[in-house]
Amino acid sequence: MIEIERKFLVKDDSFKRDAFTENHIAQGYLSSVPERTVRVRIKGKKGFLTIKGISNESGLSRFEWEKEIPVEEAKNLLLLCEKGVIDKTRFEVKLGNHVYEIDVFHGQNDGLIIAEIELGSENETFEKPNWLSNEVTNDKHYYNSYLSNNPYKSW
Repeated sequence: MIEIERKFLVKDDSFKRDAFTENHIAQGYLSSVPERTVRVRIKGKKGFLTIKGISNESGLSRFEWEKEIPVEEAKNLLLLCEKGVIDKTRFEVKLGNHVYEIDVFHGQNDGLIIAEIELGSENETFEKPNWLSNEVTNDKHYYNSYLSNNPYKSW
C-alpha cells in the first residue's frame, strides 16, 4: 500500500499517438491536508475513494489506500468535497515495463499537462520519452489536492 511515483511536466501532446486508454476524470477532496488527503474520483464509469498519507523525506513514496465504490455514491460524495473539483482527461502510454499516466487538465487548470509513472522502488530506472519535460515530483504545486484549491490559471 505504498505508492512510489515520479511526476513530470509534459512538453506537447505527441504522447496521444501512443496512448492505449483515454478516460475523463472528475475528482474532489474531502480532506486536502498533506498528512491525509481523502479523494473522491469518478474515472470513466467507475467511482473510487482514496486515502493518501504524507510523502516520505525523498518525496517519492507515500501510503495509499483505494477502493472502488458505486459511481452514484462517488457523485454524491463529490457534492461534499472542498471547493475546486479537478476536471481532466487521463491518457495511458506503455513504455518498456512501465505505464505513464498523462493528465490533461481542463477548466481552471487548463494548459497544464502532467505525466506520472509508478515504480516498484525509489531507485528503479525507467525510460523517459521525448515528450517529458521538467520533473516536478517534489513540487507540491503540482499535487492535485493543491490544484483544486489553487488553480493553475491563477499562478
